[in-house]
Amino acid sequence: MERHFNSPAKINLCLHVLGRRLDGYHELAMAMQRVDLSDRIRIQVSDGSGVRVSCAGLRLDVDEENIAAKAAKLVLAESRRELAITISIEKNIPVAAGLGGGSSNAATVLAGLDKMLGLELGQRRLMELGAQLGADVPFFIYGAPAWATGTGTQLDALPSLPDVAYLLVNPKIAVSTAWVYQSLELTKGGELANLPRFSVVTRDDLCAALHNDLERVTLQRYPLLAEIKQLLLEYGACGSLMSGSGATVFGVFADYAEACRVAEELKRKQDWLFYPVKPL
Repeated sequence: MERHFNSPAKINLCLHVLGRRLDGYHELAMAMQRVDLSDRIRIQVSDGSGVRVSCAGLRLDVDEENIAAKAAKLVLAESRRELAITISIEKNIPVAAGLGGGSSNAATVLAGLDKMLGLELGQRRLMELGAQLGADVPFFIYGAPAWATGTGTQLDALPSLPDVAYLLVNPKIAVSTAWVYQSLELTKGGELANLPRFSVVTRDDLCAALHNDLERVTLQRYPLLAEIKQLLLEYGACGSLMSGSGATVFGVFADYAEACRVAEELKRKQDWLFYPVKPL
């Protein structure tokens, strides 16, 4: 049995770090949206045992440490069956880029195997399994724009967002999420109740609401990212922000055609990665 699945990227429209928890994790409040830049995942199920993951052009950790393999093993444990799982990942989402590629892959494996094995675990249980793998994994199971709190695993639906397009720009810099959070100095504690809820109607509302507390760490070490933010504004974006812990920066444009036009102009000048995308 074999199936193919799309595994989409995400962007953070806002990211507030409210404080550090006793368990070492951070208390967050984020607005997240999936976009149509996707990895392609092939899952094969056959008689036998063991989980194998491969990704052309990318050196993966041993299977026991790979997040996609961990996801497969969680589903197998739920099914109480012994099967051989082979996962092949075609990467289109840059690695360590603030776009949630690994978390998306794990969520896709969880949901994909649930369908293939006919388990019907349901969204809630899949999100619980995803939370064991990483803070962003439940969001990809949730499958809609969301306001995320706690460590990022408590999700509520966002109201309809304006019809826009994004241009993602990655200068081929890999940023460690762990390093960013370890380097973050919290100057003041935050309270969720005092945060304005992410509620936007127009494109201008969206651009005005863009915010990322992690920029003060990543942009200090990689000032090129601040330059890219400014460049996108100069080329017509109504707003620009670093996604997650970086190093991808995105600009908000009126439509997909405009995002594509700007990408083509910038490609002639810079050897970066450019992805015009639509929201999902």
